[in-house]
Amino acid sequence: MKKKSDTDGKPDKLRKFSSIVVEGADRAPNRSMLRAVGFKDRDFFKPVIGIASTWSMVTPCNMHIDKLALDAAHGADKAGGKAIIFNTITVSDGISMGTPGMRYSLVSREVIADSIETVAGAEGFDGLVAIGGCDKNMPGCVIAMARLNRPSVFVYGGTIMPGFYHGKPVDIVSVFEAVGAHANKDISDSQLRSIETHAIPGPGSCGGMYTANTMASAIEALGMSLPNSSAQAAVSQEKKNDCLNAGAAVLNMIKNNIRPSDIMTRKAFENAITVVITLGGSTNAVLHLLAMANASGVKLSLDDFTRIGKRVPVLADLKPSGRFMMADFCRIGGLTPLMKILLDEGLIHGDCLTVTGKTVKENLKDAGTYPKGQEIVRPVGNPLKKDSHIVILRGNLAPEGAVAKISGQEGLSFTGKAIVFDSEEAALKAILGGKVKKGHIIVIRYEGPRGGPGMREMLSPTSAVMGKGLGKDVALITDGRFSGGTHGFVVGHITPEACDGGAIAVIKNGDTVTIDAAKREINLEVPKSEIRRRLSLWRKPKPKAERGALAKYAKLVSSASEGAVTD
Repeated sequence: MKKKSDTDGKPDKLRKFSSIVVEGADRAPNRSMLRAVGFKDRDFFKPVIGIASTWSMVTPCNMHIDKLALDAAHGADKAGGKAIIFNTITVSDGISMGTPGMRYSLVSREVIADSIETVAGAEGFDGLVAIGGCDKNMPGCVIAMARLNRPSVFVYGGTIMPGFYHGKPVDIVSVFEAVGAHANKDISDSQLRSIETHAIPGPGSCGGMYTANTMASAIEALGMSLPNSSAQAAVSQEKKNDCLNAGAAVLNMIKNNIRPSDIMTRKAFENAITVVITLGGSTNAVLHLLAMANASGVKLSLDDFTRIGKRVPVLADLKPSGRFMMADFCRIGGLTPLMKILLDEGLIHGDCLTVTGKTVKENLKDAGTYPKGQEIVRPVGNPLKKDSHIVILRGNLAPEGAVAKISGQEGLSFTGKAIVFDSEEAALKAILGGKVKKGHIIVIRYEGPRGGPGMREMLSPTSAVMGKGLGKDVALITDGRFSGGTHGFVVGHITPEACDGGAIAVIKNGDTVTIDAAKREINLEVPKSEIRRRLSLWRKPKPKAERGALAKYAKLVSSASEGAVTD
């Protein structure tokens, strides 16, 4: 095959990786394989764009992404590239929640990152578009992009539309909370079934400001998605256009040599944290942003969330703590008007580069404003909360840090008597069985990254608490984590985790625990000498997994306070 320059006359500049795979007589076998999957002579002189699809029929979050991948591929091809679609995995948090299978959820973030890196690295892709739906897809895709450091754009698969029950919007969290209400005999079998059958009407990710929508918003604020990619319905012309434009954007990034390392800077991560706070987003954002920063070589810590949180207000009245659905936020204009407000208030950095090739400030130059009379996003001068709802706690229970979600509705402090469980299942059974009473602090331990292993989300217990009407009367602490759908007085990510001999491992039933969000402290009200005595008697439990993915994960994973990374 004779060497032929592309339209710019610089094939190596635009095909830094693919030219190694396809050029020269010795690459005839490589080209032969590619011809079988659709390459023509002309395609060997185009930049090759990998389209990473997380399509799967295991969850409504991802069931439509195969079609979006085709749109992204078409956009890349039309812009002068040659697209190759490939798949990676997803698991459904909503389906695995409350079961042993949920241990694989956070593990899937690492598998997704590893698999995208593996395919893109092996096949010599010059650029990448990754399309994600369920929670762990998004950070997994971006971690891979950071590792590869090739021109890349992330596309969010989009939010689900709400279901309706008796004229009111419902979603998956409504079903989890209905389980608690049913156990409390507040609703009947038929009512529970009706909520179950109406909550999920079609494709798209969970419909509140839960983890999927939180991370999509964070990634857009980070600069790795096109404007408003985070705030579009899964099935819509806007989302189709988003995919087409993403394919073209990667070609522009290749031509201008714009890489993730140019975009994912420390200031960009500060923008992402700010947006997560203003939206009242998921505590999982802490875990994922730390992991994404680690992959990017950016130093980010729990203390950065505290520092930024002191000056950034919560403005969006979105579920789970608020009144409105993500579809409502999309309807009024999505994220770009909010980012323009934050830019004008000096709360985000406008000089950060983005995947458009423009800065945040340039992207927002013509951003619209929210319609008059809308109640979804509050003015900066009249916030829902004047500072962050994500509060980093330390103390004798969490010397390395813990993450609390304090909307302000629960108050700022809670002191109660511990009722202790060594698994999520045991806690859920006790809550539904009426053993958890007003004034209890529910302790769920051995659910951390290593101890779980896998750091399950505690949505089933927290939803049962809400459904039983105990939301303002009990607190819950854990070395596990929470779904973005969780609300109530909750503290997760306690480190060191129980499996590593953290103090949470030696809490006893009846011990007094104090959570103080104002002081940013969480303490076991037991003398130091007694804590030391208990720890001296403590023995590390036998691993729950001794072979396979969970065992490998447990051996490799870092502390939650460092993002629970395996890299």
